[in-house]
Amino acid sequence: MKLYSIDTGFFKLDGGSMFGVVPKAIWNKSNPADDKNLCTWANRLLLIEDGKRLTLVDTAIGDKQDDKFFSHYYLHGDDTIDSSLAKYGFHRDDITDILLTHLHFDHCGGAIQREGDRLVPGFKNAHYWSNEKHWNWALNPNPREKASFLKENILPIQESGQLKFLKEDERYDKDIAIRVANGHTESMMLPQIEYKGQTILYMADLLPSVGHIPLPYVMSYDVRPLTTMQERQSYWQEIVDREYVLFFEHDSVNECCTLQHTEKGIRVKDIFKLSDI
Repeated sequence: MKLYSIDTGFFKLDGGSMFGVVPKAIWNKSNPADDKNLCTWANRLLLIEDGKRLTLVDTAIGDKQDDKFFSHYYLHGDDTIDSSLAKYGFHRDDITDILLTHLHFDHCGGAIQREGDRLVPGFKNAHYWSNEKHWNWALNPNPREKASFLKENILPIQESGQLKFLKEDERYDKDIAIRVANGHTESMMLPQIEYKGQTILYMADLLPSVGHIPLPYVMSYDVRPLTTMQERQSYWQEIVDREYVLFFEHDSVNECCTLQHTEKGIRVKDIFKLSDI
C-alpha cells in the first residue's frame, strides 16, 4: 500500500462559524482571520494505492458551480485534483473508487462535473462509496444543513449507477476500517488505515485542524455539537493510547499530527507530512 496527499487548493470560511463558542481572541492566534473574518482552509484529499485498487478519499469542492456560489468561498491556490494526481503519475481515469466521508459540498462537489448541459461523474471508472443512512440524510436535509447538501452533487452519482453503500461496521478493505461519527452530520465515515506499522485516521470534519484539538472547539456547522465533543473525547484517548496519526483535510498548514497528554488536556504532540511516514 502507498498513501499520497492530494492538495486541491484553499478556500475561506467564517472563523466564528468554524470555532463555535470559542472567542475570536483565542482562535485567531492559530487561524488568523482576514478583514472579513474569514479564515483560510485546505481541501486536502488522500489517495490510497493498494494493488489494483486506487481510492480517492473525498473530492473537494469541484468547479461546476456558478460565480455567485464561488464568490462566498474565495477559492485560491494553484493545486488541483488533476495536477496533484499527475505529480504521482496518475490520472483521474485511473481512480477505481471514491470514498466519500460525507456529502457536504466541500467534500463531494468534485465528484460530479459538467459535460455540456449534463452533470456526469467526474471519475468515470470509479465506484462511489457512501452509506445508506447518510445518503438518505443528505437527500432529506434539515434546514441547518440544507445549504451544504446540493442535489447536483449527489443525485447524478446515483443516476450514473456508480453508487455503492458500505453497510454498518463493514470494512472498506482488509487494511481500512470505517469509523462513523454522528456529531458533525449523520453517519460521517472516517477511514482508519493500517500503513507501515502505524494507524492513520482521516479526520474529515470531526477535526478540521490542529486548532480544533481542545474539546470545546466545535464548529457551528455541527448538527450535534455535544455529540461531537463526546466523540472527540473518546477518540482522543484512543488516539493517544495507541499512537495514531491524524490526517487533516482542512488544516491549511498542518498535514498530519499525533496527540499527547498535557496539563491542559490532550494537545498536539508532533506535526509532520504524510510523506515523512
